[in-house]
Amino acid sequence: MGPSGAGKSTLLNIFSTIDTPTSGEITIDGQNILTLNEKKLSDFRRNKLGFIFQDYNLLDTLTVKENILLPLALSKVPPAEIEVRVNQIADTFGIRPILDKYPYHISGGQKQRTAASRAIVTNPSLILADEPTGALDSKSATSLLESLNKLNDSNQSTIMMVTHDAYAASYCKRVIFINDGRLFKELHKQHLTRKDFFQEILEVLALLGGGQHDVV
Repeated sequence: MGPSGAGKSTLLNIFSTIDTPTSGEITIDGQNILTLNEKKLSDFRRNKLGFIFQDYNLLDTLTVKENILLPLALSKVPPAEIEVRVNQIADTFGIRPILDKYPYHISGGQKQRTAASRAIVTNPSLILADEPTGALDSKSATSLLESLNKLNDSNQSTIMMVTHDAYAASYCKRVIFINDGRLFKELHKQHLTRKDFFQEILEVLALLGGGQHDVV
């Protein structure tokens, strides 16, 4: 979290290998990804990273199921395994009933859960989420956040989310605030209730110069 221009998107782009830092190292799973050649970097993106975008990025010509299985098909995973993994992730996000529908037939919340399923179906080490609840109503946002929380607990998946929303951040175990490209503050949920953690997040946002709706 942090104000506009703090460096949130830049940080996410660096972790996702879209941008390259001018100095330093990026170590993920014990590997400095800046030393990888293009082929190994491509393998790293495909096998280790998952992306959840605010605007879904679904293909309208494919069904929900086909959208989800696409990264598995590109990685030449056997069809029988694809079927099992798609059904498992669809159950996690509660979208099994809409697998045969197309994106233009489903709601925004269902689209975002489909996009999340596609990002996670490859079992990546790191899931990067850029404002995943930004385009959702409160009910859909809560459903997505609870699903991600469940995934984090059951699969031990690391989820790194950029958000301006204190409510969304309160579902996390750790919140890092940045300002002008530097670490400003770090909070750990530990044994706090989500309500108390939410209040702590709001207090830090106030220190940064605005309320939860002013920090984007």
